[in-house]
Amino acid sequence: MDDILLLEAIERYLIGDMNAAEREYFESLRKNTPEIDQMVVEHSMFLHQMEFYSAHRNLKLSLHDAHNKLVERGDVYEGGELTAKGRVIQLYNKYKRVTAIAASVGGVIALVISGLAIYFSPVVNGNQIEQLSKQIEVIKKNQQYQGTLINEVKSKIPENARLISGGSGFLIDAKGYIITNAHVLKGSGAVVVNSKGQEFNATIANIDQEKDLAILKINDGDYEPLSSLPYSIRKGNTELGEQIFTLGYPRNDIVYGEGYLSARSGYNSDSLSYQVQISANPGNSGGPVFNNNGEVIGILSTRQAQAEGVAFAVKSKNIYLMVDELAKSDTNIEKIKLPLRSSLKGMERKKQISKLEDCVFYVKAFSKK
Repeated sequence: MDDILLLEAIERYLIGDMNAAEREYFESLRKNTPEIDQMVVEHSMFLHQMEFYSAHRNLKLSLHDAHNKLVERGDVYEGGELTAKGRVIQLYNKYKRVTAIAASVGGVIALVISGLAIYFSPVVNGNQIEQLSKQIEVIKKNQQYQGTLINEVKSKIPENARLISGGSGFLIDAKGYIITNAHVLKGSGAVVVNSKGQEFNATIANIDQEKDLAILKINDGDYEPLSSLPYSIRKGNTELGEQIFTLGYPRNDIVYGEGYLSARSGYNSDSLSYQVQISANPGNSGGPVFNNNGEVIGILSTRQAQAEGVAFAVKSKNIYLMVDELAKSDTNIEKIKLPLRSSLKGMERKKQISKLEDCVFYVKAFSKK
């Protein structure tokens, strides 16, 4: 009986049939109980599938009714002797070559339109998962940077270059090594911007499309390396239900979000990722996911398209693999020293954030013409 009541409550929540007090209580229950949250997500997807089935069935019935009416009127011929009203078949036979050509042209146009939609859409995995890189606004995307002044400081984006995409990234070595998602770097180069609005030139040191991770190196005389990083990067797995928070750039200003780990694997049981319950928007890609002790446990990468608050983060242990790969492929590169100790443990959240802001960057990818 309790399960039935719970399902009824979930359905009322999803269709907006709860009053403010009920909704507030249920959202608190959902936040603190991963099992209930997962039931909400699964039931939401179930309702979407039922709506799709209902629409499909109604369309099929409508087409069947329309066909029967055409048969009754004699506009469609279904065997037997050809009647005067069945001349549509004769017309079809006469013009079927033209009809076939028109259908072929229409099919090609539909395929081209679908291809363009897929190419320009950041949605992957059968429209179920959305990448969280940010497409630069149309005006900025097409704007040529020819000595433009931003906050009275000349932009370091090259002249005649245009912005392609944006995301977040964070330091893994105080010398200027930054980790982000591979899908953020859609252009031919990148600059990174700190929380004070300062831009720095960066180059791609290593990129792995399968892990969806990339390492950038700040190569800019204006960059002053930090003495150390306040957080550590976790090698092992994280506990289910563990509280988490993130910092990133879905806007030009740094934005804080919080949630919890809702599954030990990602979409379709992907072992490289975690599922997290957190609000994530375009621009959050590449942002760090911290636990309460100030340990990086993941890198925010994608979200589920039709499930509110369901996002996925690449597990932090993959950072170690990326650094090892870089050391093997480029022996001339200076050794990256990943932070091994967090000084944020036991600190209240506001103080943690104040120490983390300088370590998180806005990543802007550009393309040269």
